[in-house]
Amino acid sequence: MKLAVMFHLLGAVVWIGGMFFAYLALRPAASRLEPPQRLPLWAATLERFFRWVWAAIALILASGFYMVAIIAELGRVPLHVHLMLYIGIVMTLIFAYVYFSPFPTLRRAVAAQDWQAGARALNQVRIAVAVNLALGLLTIVVATAGGS
Repeated sequence: MKLAVMFHLLGAVVWIGGMFFAYLALRPAASRLEPPQRLPLWAATLERFFRWVWAAIALILASGFYMVAIIAELGRVPLHVHLMLYIGIVMTLIFAYVYFSPFPTLRRAVAAQDWQAGARALNQVRIAVAVNLALGLLTIVVATAGGS
């Protein structure tokens, strides 16, 4: 169980920490750049980060379902575990939306140097990341408050 908790936390740190950095550090700094510099930076950054997010999601889901199975064998699964599961599924669906919809649009727009389309796509990513960051932080609160 300790190994599963470790993998679960590592996945959460990579995903939530990456969103925190992107939204609260990189976004304000990159906003000073003009679209021909800003949008390729974001496209390249997100491409690298999203590979790590897929790995984080795999770790989180595999370790999470493993821990739920163990907890279920011991008796009733606590409410905070259900909440973490549901929030995590919503976060995964939001990420999948970003990965398969506005992110490819951003990449195509950057390749075509269509800065207006790229800015619109990046704004969709920004909104989804803000929601997922809030959900991720809420999950941490639920995990720590419910586990005590």
